[in-house]
Amino acid sequence: MNDTPQHLAGNYAPVTEELTAYDLPVTGTLPPELSGWYLRNGPNPADVASGHWFFGDGMIHGVRLEGGRAVSYRNRWVRTTKFTDGAQMTDDKGNRDLTAGNANTHVVRHAGRTLALVETALPYELTCDLDTKGPYDFGGRLNTAMTAHPKTCPVTGELHFFGHAIRGRTLLTYHRADANGELVISRPIEVPGPTMMHDFALTAEHVVFMDLPVVFDLQAAKMGTMPYTWSDDYGARFGVLRRNDPHGEVRWFDIDPCYIFHTLNAYDAPDGTIVLHAMRYPELWRKPADDKPSADTSAVLWKWTIDPRTGTVREEQVDDRSGEFPRTDDRLLGLNSTYGHMTSGNALVRYDLTTGASSAHDFGSGRTPGEAAFVAADDKAGGLGWLATYVYDAGTDRSDLVLLDSDNLGAAPVATIHLPSRVPFGFHGNWLADSGA
Repeated sequence: MNDTPQHLAGNYAPVTEELTAYDLPVTGTLPPELSGWYLRNGPNPADVASGHWFFGDGMIHGVRLEGGRAVSYRNRWVRTTKFTDGAQMTDDKGNRDLTAGNANTHVVRHAGRTLALVETALPYELTCDLDTKGPYDFGGRLNTAMTAHPKTCPVTGELHFFGHAIRGRTLLTYHRADANGELVISRPIEVPGPTMMHDFALTAEHVVFMDLPVVFDLQAAKMGTMPYTWSDDYGARFGVLRRNDPHGEVRWFDIDPCYIFHTLNAYDAPDGTIVLHAMRYPELWRKPADDKPSADTSAVLWKWTIDPRTGTVREEQVDDRSGEFPRTDDRLLGLNSTYGHMTSGNALVRYDLTTGASSAHDFGSGRTPGEAAFVAADDKAGGLGWLATYVYDAGTDRSDLVLLDSDNLGAAPVATIHLPSRVPFGFHGNWLADSGA
């Protein structure tokens, strides 16, 4: 009998080597105008006794594209103090070490800095070659953890994010950094308890927080598993803050109980409502989370329309296909992006969010894609581009980086870059163009 936990088996299992490989073989044709890195973060535990998929040490997998060539691949652990020194998040006196996270969830760039993120700790800054520079606290101004899902406003260049805590007087803090990377706003927001707030939404005029009924569970934490469980008593609501009044009132709007890991996008509609698309779980972790990488129930795409004038929210299911990792063209984040996509089993699904129409690319049996990032083909937001994702092939136990035409998702891949190793299932990443800030 195989007693290996599911989160340490198959393509969830960690890779043990840091590799660098050059001149990767390509099937198809890489767009010659692409110059930059595709980076993706995910858990890759150096200690195989890791108790849950979410707990593994962060590892960045990167492919360099330039001049129509796949120049190189490299994978590197993020060398946090937890990874290098075994530092613990909390000492015996309850003091919190914000450098002792695992930096395993996302990798983003803002104001010229590349940051590896996890929601329980400070970011870690990386070099362009994926070496770890160290924890980053915005020049000493950031004194909370940082969400793994910050939002860069495409109009102002500001970085919006939050930090949440499991104890103390301030459980939620909203932060904003200007386009130069200077932290200029930090304000506490009162919430009734230590919820697992993983993501939020941004529009041109508003910030939308999600206060949902998955809350910190001390007994689950003592079991060494995911320390959050579902609460029938907590309730569910969205909190709306005006961006032009960041220290003003947060208005709360009750919704049906659910959980949301990831938003697709949100925008301000002409009629004054706020429209939000996200992947909705009807519930999550009613029992303490075990070692299963997936959730207890599946998420599907939903739409919420928040009406600040009436204080109501209209909730609508968009599709019945289960999936996760919703994304859009980040140059339209906070605006009406029209299109968005998500990962569903062996396929990527692209939605027209206005009409509800969809298209899909099925990679075939045994080939599993991860999150897909939008790679722009030109300077026109919402214009042409590609979807880039790592795809694991169970038949070969290897992985590829695949580029699909975003406007013709059902077509054969534009290019498939064959990697020297497999990329374990992981979380989030981005295309970082050389011209980006």
